[in-house]
Amino acid sequence: MSNKGPFLLDTASDAPFPPAELALTDPDGLLAIGGDLSPVRLLNAYAGGIFPWFSEGQPLLWWSPDPRMVFRTDQVHLSSRFRRSLRNSDWKIRADTAFAEVMQACAQAPRPGQDGTWITDAMLAAYVQLHQLGYAHSVEVFDDEELVGGIYGVAIGQMFFGESMFSGRSGGSKVALAALTRTLADWGWPLLDAQVENPHLLRMGADHLPRAEFLPAVRELVHRPGEVGCWTGRFGELAACALA
Repeated sequence: MSNKGPFLLDTASDAPFPPAELALTDPDGLLAIGGDLSPVRLLNAYAGGIFPWFSEGQPLLWWSPDPRMVFRTDQVHLSSRFRRSLRNSDWKIRADTAFAEVMQACAQAPRPGQDGTWITDAMLAAYVQLHQLGYAHSVEVFDDEELVGGIYGVAIGQMFFGESMFSGRSGGSKVALAALTRTLADWGWPLLDAQVENPHLLRMGADHLPRAEFLPAVRELVHRPGEVGCWTGRFGELAACALA
């Protein structure tokens, strides 16, 4: 199929996206421009293997890169050294108790090679709204009651789309990701979308999945019965030392 993007999105929030297979190869994965960050638009995007990614001052840009970075939820890797460091940890892990705080911490976290953040005020407001609707979730790591790490993303059906994570203390994001994927594996959710490659994700076991395999998997998983609503109760409180 030939590449024809980027497409200009219809102004109607519920207008369909073009097929992700039509995304550009240069820049890799750019599919569409414009639209809005309404809940229906965002949910339609993720269900089609598409996500927004843009900086302050840019138009809304929508992406579906090839290949896609994913975690098999039962294959996340923590090094032996890191596991040993967790054995005496008092950190606790919860879900959906500090969603906005996790997003804000992700926005403020320094990213090598990046100037600024894609988590704009508009993005924060949009995902907080998705969270209130029961589709966006955070996993938070606490030392006593201090937030020291976290991850957030979007869940549709039995597919989790990771958006960003942060470490307020060394290893905080690793603990959040490991706790999230272990829980998803226990629930029978096989994949976590990690979007694009970086060395940290590769070290933790992320793998490349060709878009031709990623999209059919997503389109099947988002139609499975999921867990809409607050995850705090079902997730419970996990001890970081249990990840060792």
